[in-house]
Amino acid sequence: MTTIFGIKNCDTMKKAFVWLDQHGVSYRFHDYKKEGIDQDTLARWVDALGWERVLNRAGTTFRKLSEEDKAGLDAAKAIALMQREPSMIKRPILDPDKGPLTAGFSPDLYESLFGVK
Repeated sequence: MTTIFGIKNCDTMKKAFVWLDQHGVSYRFHDYKKEGIDQDTLARWVDALGWERVLNRAGTTFRKLSEEDKAGLDAAKAIALMQREPSMIKRPILDPDKGPLTAGFSPDLYESLFGVK
């Protein structure tokens, strides 16, 4: 089954949920604000997508970090930051049962993943 990772109250997540529901795609939602996210999962995402794609540097949580926390970012530091503050993870992360792991939402992306319009 496809798993969608994110935060329930995020506007982009809401758009993804609506799209999945309207297209009859079964999924399991993992709210990493409530359920947390483990280091192994983050490392797998970073390996597949790159830490630059998984870490949401445009969000408020990242922008509020100290300059020390932002300095010298690499995969290991990004994983540690995202585990400490899951709000810094790009949303949604979609892990389909078939197909590639993706970060972010667009109708075109989901149409290509699930073969529906």
